[in-house]
Amino acid sequence: MEGRERRDKIMEILKKSGEPVSGTALSARLNVSRQVIVQDIALLRAVDKNIISTNKGYMFFEPDEFKSNRIFMVRHNDEQMRDELNTIVDNGGKILDVIVEHEVYGTITADLQIATRYDVSEFMDKISGSSRPLKYLTDGVHYHTVEADNEETLDRIEEQLKNKGYLISE
Repeated sequence: MEGRERRDKIMEILKKSGEPVSGTALSARLNVSRQVIVQDIALLRAVDKNIISTNKGYMFFEPDEFKSNRIFMVRHNDEQMRDELNTIVDNGGKILDVIVEHEVYGTITADLQIATRYDVSEFMDKISGSSRPLKYLTDGVHYHTVEADNEETLDRIEEQLKNKGYLISE
């Protein structure tokens, strides 16, 4: 299978899947190395395909023009992380990413795609192992892009984060 055909197949697989597909699963399905998949994904992103990487694998997404989103600057300790994420999803938000502004490396963004308490639990299980959250690079300060059905929902999330002391005012 040639590169263009393989990349078309990757897009087909991601579009049909309702959940993330790991690089390992793609490589097994297409009979190539995981590194080839990583390169193909990079090429697809370069031509503006809507592919994101999550901690569960690759996903195709269609931006929803009817949704609202807002970036929140927050800080919390490790014990408060689960509560911060649950506060957002419990109030109708979906956490699209985490962003830190590093003084040497600049902006570092990681896709999260956390929409439910189950997603929060899965993320917390993974981050509690040998990994450390990106917030460690910036003395705890980080940003989340949050998506919701409307601005009122984002206002409610903002108010809850503020009440709990997680929101940082610029």
